[in-house]
Parts: sequence; structure tokens; C-alpha cells
Amino acid sequence: MLLLLNKPFNVLCQFTDSENRPTLADYVQQPQIYPAGRLDRDSEGLLLLTNDGKLQSRISHPANKLQKTYIVQVEGIPDDNAIETLRKGVKLKDGKTKPAKVKLCNTPDWLWPRTPPVRFRANIPTRWLEISITEGKNRQVRRMTAAIGHPTLRLIRTHIGPWSLSNVAPGETRLIQNPWSELPTTQGENLVTADTRNNCRNQRTQASPKKDNSASPRAKETRHNNRPRRHKT
Repeated sequence: MLLLLNKPFNVLCQFTDSENRPTLADYVQQPQIYPAGRLDRDSEGLLLLTNDGKLQSRISHPANKLQKTYIVQVEGIPDDNAIETLRKGVKLKDGKTKPAKVKLCNTPDWLWPRTPPVRFRANIPTRWLEISITEGKNRQVRRMTAAIGHPTLRLIRTHIGPWSLSNVAPGETRLIQNPWSELPTTQGENLVTADTRNNCRNQRTQASPKKDNSASPRAKETRHNNRPRRHKT
């Protein structure tokens, strides 16, 4: 089972919170279902939840390169050089980002008002970008736009792989009955799941040659000590 949630702003991507802040439990009633990936508290939009461990790994593991698309409102108007920098990869503290798909776009006609509203600076214009990435560094899109001098004001995830926010209002969910049939597959594709990782570990363990300690100094000493001693007569 796969559940699509349009996560509202300021909702934690978890089911419990010691400070009584809004969580997924306020919007998801299905038991034993967990997020496949994360979405920051101050971000909005598409979050996938599932009770299938293999599906969770297929969606969220970065080796599987499932594309995620975001609509991002930034401060200022990025020029062509800034857009090209985002496309080629931005140097962050934890490494350079992989190439991304980036383009300027108009304010989406489906956009809902945010509560609370975004704080604007009256003398600085804003612009919307559409950014698609296949990796998931911590707060990556926000750090990417900050690195080119255009801080993110609002961020909405619209797509993960084949699934989108279409017809899912903020705080609402949509159930996908057969998600595996919608996932893209490529002949010879090497998908990484929890099972494949465990199998690889087991194969490495079984294939590891045992050490031959027969030639070690300690083994030689042991053999020497175990030799029968000659007694003088």
C-alpha cells in the first residue's frame, strides 16, 4: 500500500512529538504505515507513506535515483549564470550536488495560501523555480539556492517518481493500490532494497577467506611447546 499525503507547512515528518507540535498523526489514520523519505517541517507538498519495507527502500534509497521535483520561491531573480550553476552542481559543505533540472516558472495557478504567509521584503522581488533532483542531502534545495545568493522563501514538493500532488489538497491523502506497477523499470536496472543490501553483506561474509594462522609466530610457538621433551637418563 502507498499513501500520498500533501503535507502542510509546519508539520513534522513523524507521528509523535514531545512538544505537541503538529505531526503526521494529525493527517494519517492508517496503522503501521511509515514515510518513504522525509520532508522538512518548513516545507510543503508530497510525502509518500507505506507499510511495505521493500517499497520504502525502493523509493527512498538514493542509489535508485527516483527523481523528486520541487516548486521553489526564491528571493530575488536568478540570472542565467545562477540557473546554470544549479544545473551543473553546487558546492556544499558535504560535497558537490549532482546535476539537476532547473528552470524558471510562473507562480502556479493551483497554489494555495500558506499559513502563516511568507514574509517578503518589500523592495526585493521574488521568483519561482522548478528544480528536479535525484539525491537527498539534508535541506539540499534550500542550500542550493542559498549558495547562488537566492534564499528559499517557500518550498513545495510536487513529484516523487511517477506520483504527483495532482488532486491532493493540503492535509489530504490519496491511496495507491498497486504502486509497484507505476514505478519505472529499466532492463538490467540494479535496484537497491533492504533485501539486496542484506544479501550483499551475507555474500561478502561467506566469500571472505579464512585466515591461515598456521604460519603465524604464535602458532609456531604452540607447536614447539607441544613437542615431546627428551629426558636425560
